Amino acid sequence: MIQAVKTVEAKPSVSVNTLPINIKLMKNIVARGYEYLMPIQEKGIGPILEGKDVIGIANTGTGKTAAFLIPIVEKVMKDPNYRALVITPTRELALQIQEDLRTFTRGIPVYSTFCIGQSSMRNQIYELRRNPHVVIGTPGRLKDLIARRMLRLESFSMIVLDEVDQMLDMGFVQDVKHIISFLPAKRQSLFFSATLSPEINTIIKSFVVNPITISVKKTETTSHIKQEVVRTMGKLKIDVLNDLLKQEEFKKVLIFGRTKMGVERLSRDLFQKGFKVTSIHGDKPQIKRQQAIRMFKDDVVSVMVATDVAARGLDIHDVTHVINFDIPQTYEDYIHRIGRTGRADKMGTALTFVE
Repeated sequence: MIQAVKTVEAKPSVSVNTLPINIKLMKNIVARGYEYLMPIQEKGIGPILEGKDVIGIANTGTGKTAAFLIPIVEKVMKDPNYRALVITPTRELALQIQEDLRTFTRGIPVYSTFCIGQSSMRNQIYELRRNPHVVIGTPGRLKDLIARRMLRLESFSMIVLDEVDQMLDMGFVQDVKHIISFLPAKRQSLFFSATLSPEINTIIKSFVVNPITISVKKTETTSHIKQEVVRTMGKLKIDVLNDLLKQEEFKKVLIFGRTKMGVERLSRDLFQKGFKVTSIHGDKPQIKRQQAIRMFKDDVVSVMVATDVAARGLDIHDVTHVINFDIPQTYEDYIHRIGRTGRADKMGTALTFVE
């Protein structure tokens, strides 16, 4: 039975110091820059620590990753045999979660690994043999590792499904059901999704026991994002883009294109015009994608051109502008794209080119 949904505003109000957790973990959280708990953390961490199943309805940027990682770290610190599995729809999100986990576990003996496609299977098998506390992965690679008997889930105590709605959109539901079938019946299950459709609800009901459902209410187009349309007025879009990027306020810019080839071509054109630019899309090897994200995060480049593979899951600070060079296919895609700017209560600008 799913309990009544608790809907809360996505505004932080409670100090992180109120969390009933180990002091070492607390210090790492504070060092990460956390001062206050976001609502999904405030309402979710307690029940997760108590071992309850939780369904979190929350968009990217509401603090949901920390809401499940903090309890996982606390549980492992209390019981070194504790194991948790985190499943995500995209490789980028898996890597982002592991990066956040490493921040929280600095100086703490909590070990993790990621299992994703387009990365070395041999390395992942080696890491799994070391019996990590947390395994973070995408459905396809996790399924492959289970089939090879390299990933055994009998001893895992928790499963986290992140971005369930996107998993549904990408056709991963059967793979996820298959993976879950290898987990023990007695476990803790956490589900996070931006929406809760009837189909998702049906899937969740078959996996959880008396869950607490928390809905974080966040306006789809945050007040921290200024949205504008750029009319090209017969000019070539690349020329209009060139003029914009030369302006001083365009300090860290994420540009979205529709196709892999188009993104690569636009990246080359901008490089030839003298901009520090990188690109990310599905045809790029995983190591190159990671390198591109790192360069953009660390301000080695000021412009990243991407397909919608970067629209979810990437938490990159201080993106001043998102530019829709190509119009997104759906309104939902638009919302996820522009959500890469205006994060953590900072102002951002989203521009959409219209010919």
